[in-house]
Amino acid sequence: MPRPRSGRLTAVADLHVRHPENRALAEALRPERPDDWLLVAGDIGEYHEDVARTLRLLADRFQTVVWAPGNHELWTPGDDPDTSRGEERYRRLVTLCRELGVHTPEDPYPVWESGDGPVAVAPLFVLYDYTWRPAGARDRDHALEIAREAGIMGTDEALLHPDPHPGRDAWCAERVAYTERRLAELPDDLPTVLVNHFPLIREPVRVLRYPEFALWCGTDATADWARRFRARAVVYGHLHIPRLIHADGVPHIEVSLGYPREWGPRPKPPRLPVEVPLAPVATVTPDTGRPDRRARTARE
Repeated sequence: MPRPRSGRLTAVADLHVRHPENRALAEALRPERPDDWLLVAGDIGEYHEDVARTLRLLADRFQTVVWAPGNHELWTPGDDPDTSRGEERYRRLVTLCRELGVHTPEDPYPVWESGDGPVAVAPLFVLYDYTWRPAGARDRDHALEIAREAGIMGTDEALLHPDPHPGRDAWCAERVAYTERRLAELPDDLPTVLVNHFPLIREPVRVLRYPEFALWCGTDATADWARRFRARAVVYGHLHIPRLIHADGVPHIEVSLGYPREWGPRPKPPRLPVEVPLAPVATVTPDTGRPDRRARTARE
């Protein structure tokens, strides 16, 4: 049987390190135990150098770091020396992560040896396609018109360029198809932890103060992924509403820090990183033939 780990599977999202208060919290992030893993579910920051500096720090401290991009990492701010856009910007971030030894959605999925069996930790890059529409919206354009009239418009519309794709929804469709193929290649008896910046199911956005913002929060295409791909947990961020919900017996945990104006007034200071709760499994096929490594991968 797999050797039980002494470390923890932990996660964080939406560090937004451009804010000095958040940067201080990010710089204070440390593992509690030597073999702790850290899952980073996007939105470290908007500027390439901020992302690089933070990932470098975390990779030096945690045994294994897994990163899924958020929408802010894909922004191209006008004053960022890195002017890359869209797919090119994403690929530059993947290259950076590989140089640091950080796992990305383009790499073999690392395997966490939990006390009751191996779990493939799958970082995902799945965007949104405007299918989470406000009530009464006839189609995508009508939904955006409703949002605009309500004074809600995602900054992505100005700063997240989909190049070379014709739109963010088209980029999302490509990423959904690619990710589904990769997840389907995993062994049928291997559970997963799915890590995505955006929630995979619509339930988390139902508590948004401005429901129109759900347009920029996910896609109906991922609604059954937790069940189809044997998820023991789903980790996400983006909403800045840290909480734990269960759907079909699977914990969906938002691990966002958010902006100082959001977490500052709370009665307790943020406790980061968050330990990821795993749903129990009835049976897991033993895995005894692989070498003992710091982070094994599901393609070995």
